[in-house]
Amino acid sequence: MHMAIETIVSFVFYILLMIAIGIWSYRKTNTIDDYVLGGRSLNGWVTALSAQASDMSGWLLLGLPGAAYASGLSAMWIGIGLAIGTYLNWQFVAKRLRRYTEVVNSITISDYFENRFKDRTHLLRIISAFLILTFFLFYTASGLVAGGKLFEGTFGMDYKIALFVGAFVIISYTFLGGYLAVSWTDFVQGSLMFLALLFVPIVTITQIGGIGELWNHLGALNPDLLDSTKTVSYDAAKEIFWVTTNTNFDLIAVLSLMAWGLGYFGQPHILVRFMGIRSANEIKKSRLIAVTWVVLALWGALFVGFIGIAYHQAGITGFENGLADQEQVFIQMVQILFNPWVAGILLAAILAAIMSTIDSQLLVSSSALAEDF
Repeated sequence: MHMAIETIVSFVFYILLMIAIGIWSYRKTNTIDDYVLGGRSLNGWVTALSAQASDMSGWLLLGLPGAAYASGLSAMWIGIGLAIGTYLNWQFVAKRLRRYTEVVNSITISDYFENRFKDRTHLLRIISAFLILTFFLFYTASGLVAGGKLFEGTFGMDYKIALFVGAFVIISYTFLGGYLAVSWTDFVQGSLMFLALLFVPIVTITQIGGIGELWNHLGALNPDLLDSTKTVSYDAAKEIFWVTTNTNFDLIAVLSLMAWGLGYFGQPHILVRFMGIRSANEIKKSRLIAVTWVVLALWGALFVGFIGIAYHQAGITGFENGLADQEQVFIQMVQILFNPWVAGILLAAILAAIMSTIDSQLLVSSSALAEDF
């Protein structure tokens, strides 16, 4: 109970900070342009971190560490694809989109499509706005479910109550402050995610005895965990624990994993960040910040999974029998190894990852509804 109270205090402080940013942003939002695009006033740092935080969502602290825990080094292909996709999106889309949308005074993606292709029927604008609303409905819902499960698993809250608490907080600051609130809260959330994914691997690798000992533990369990060309399977329910299922290099599988990076070019909640930066000249700096954030955060997430395997091999309590749900590896590591106050802050990073995506999707959806319909 003592631990739960400390963790709750950390969570409550974090949530109040997000709402405070929403109230601050509300006072700076006067027009529809301010609400939808923040008056194109954001600097390179806020643009970069908010774009990447809104992209990664809870997957960065749950899904990717879980994939690394289940398959070892072969999970790195996902990270490589995402890093390449991030760079290409900033390199070839960001500056052009920023300049053109200002020239034709477009403040939404659908508005941009209509002006770009000179569609006088408004059909392209309506269809694209409809597609955004439809697919973001499910995407946002999945994020709210993840938030509900986080509260349920961490505090033992009733799932439905947890779901509504998370939704209330996110909706409050999003609709209070619009683009500015979403971008600045995502900047804070992106910073928290980044620090968590650096701090946890560094501390845990030190506890294990260094990188060399980490690789020794993985190799002792199954040498193929250290080979990115081999396929290793894990399924605790079926009592399959890091069993090699394919020793041949599967090019199609690798390309499929790397293809995750192709999604960047069509995600509206990332593209609007390019539109809202204060100058196209800031794009170069933002690109460097964004790519650096992505590369380090992805490697941090992968190492969390690798360390979880090493903890199993070392017989550390909580990991000795394998995890029933590999996506819990970050949560279990934090709760078992860290001081309750530190654990609360690190677990808040998961909430930050979830919230940073939902709020951006809500903003794009509300903008499509209000401006395009």
